[in-house]
Amino acid sequence: MTAERTVTTPAPSLPTAFGAPAVNSWDEFTALREIIVGNATHARLPQQDDPSAWLSCFPQLTRAELGRIAVGEMPAQVIEETNEDLAVLCTSLRGLGVTVHRPDVIDHRVEFASPHWRSAGFTSYCPRDLTLVVGSTIIETASPMRSRYFELFGLRPLFQDYLRRGATWLAAPRPRLTDELYLVDPDGLPDLGDSEPVFDAANVLRLGRDLFYQVSRSGNELGLRWLESVVRLLGDIRVHPLRGIYGYTHIDSTIALLRPGLVLLNPGRITPDGIPDPLRGWDVLWCPPLRRPAAGPPTLSEHWISMNLLMVDEEHAIVDADQPELIAALERRGITVLPHRLRHAQLLGGGFHCVTLDTIRAGGPENYLD
Repeated sequence: MTAERTVTTPAPSLPTAFGAPAVNSWDEFTALREIIVGNATHARLPQQDDPSAWLSCFPQLTRAELGRIAVGEMPAQVIEETNEDLAVLCTSLRGLGVTVHRPDVIDHRVEFASPHWRSAGFTSYCPRDLTLVVGSTIIETASPMRSRYFELFGLRPLFQDYLRRGATWLAAPRPRLTDELYLVDPDGLPDLGDSEPVFDAANVLRLGRDLFYQVSRSGNELGLRWLESVVRLLGDIRVHPLRGIYGYTHIDSTIALLRPGLVLLNPGRITPDGIPDPLRGWDVLWCPPLRRPAAGPPTLSEHWISMNLLMVDEEHAIVDADQPELIAALERRGITVLPHRLRHAQLLGGGFHCVTLDTIRAGGPENYLD
C-alpha cells in the first residue's frame, strides 16, 4: 500500500448573492446542515451477463456462480421496508435541524442503450456513490457500471437549483464502457481495466483540503488522474491515492473519518502496518466484530456495511442499531450514537453513509494533516 500526495494550486470558491455558498461540504464530520437521502423505489439487480454488473455487484463470485443470482426488481417487501427506514432517517435528520432532499423517483426498469451496449437501471438508493462534493463544487463521477449511466437524472433538478444559486457543477467525461474496460484476473474474477477514466464518488473520502482516493475495481488509475486534474482548479487540495487497501468497491466501509485525529478502520481489510501514511499520527479505533445476518443468497455488500456510519457532527453519529459492540466502542470515544435501522443495507449495498450525500457542512478547507 502506498499513499502519495498531489498538491494543487489555490483558487477561491464563489459565494451566493446572500454571502454563503449554496453548497459547502469539505469533510465527513463537521456539523451537518443539508443532505440528500436516497430512495429504494424500483431498485433492481441488472443482468449479470453484463460485465460491468458482474464487476460492480458481485466481484468475488466467479462467472459460474453468477447463475444463482436473482436479477430484476428487488422484492416488494425489501423496497417497502427500506423506504420506511429511509423515511425515519429523514425525520430524524430534520429533527436535528438538517435540511433534507430526496431524489426524484426514476423507473429503473426502463431500458436504454449506447452504440456499444444495452441496459436497464439499478437504484437511487445510494446518492453518494456517483456524486462527490468538494467545497462548493458538485462533481458527477463516471461510474464503471453501465446500469448507473442515467441514475443522477433523479438529482438533476436539485443540482440545477444549486447551480442557479452559485454552486459549481462539473461532470466527468462520459465513459464509453465498452467491453475492453472489463478484465478477468488470473482467479477468474472480474477486474477493472484502465482504457478510460472511471470511478465511483464513493471511492473518495474528504478531509478538508485532503482527498483520499481508493484505487480498486470501482475506481481506476485514469479516474484518479482525471480527479487530480480537476481539483487543481478548485483550490489548495491534495489527493492521496490509496493502493492495496481494498481491491473491490468503495472506501467508506473500510475507513471512516470520525473527527480530526480519530479514524475508524476495518481490521478485516487494514492491518496496523497498512494504515495509510497520512493517517499514521491519528488515534485509530479498530472496528469491533460486527454481528452478521443469517446466511442467505449473495448480497451487494459484506457484513462490514454496518461500519458505514454517518457523522452528524464531531460528537454525534447515526449508526446501525443492530451493532451494540460498535455503538459501545464509539461511545467510549465520546461519540453519542443515534441508533437507526436499515434492515436491508447488506442486500441493497449501502449503509448510512452510502444512502446520504451531504451538501452543506459547517467545516471549510482545513488542513487536518500537517
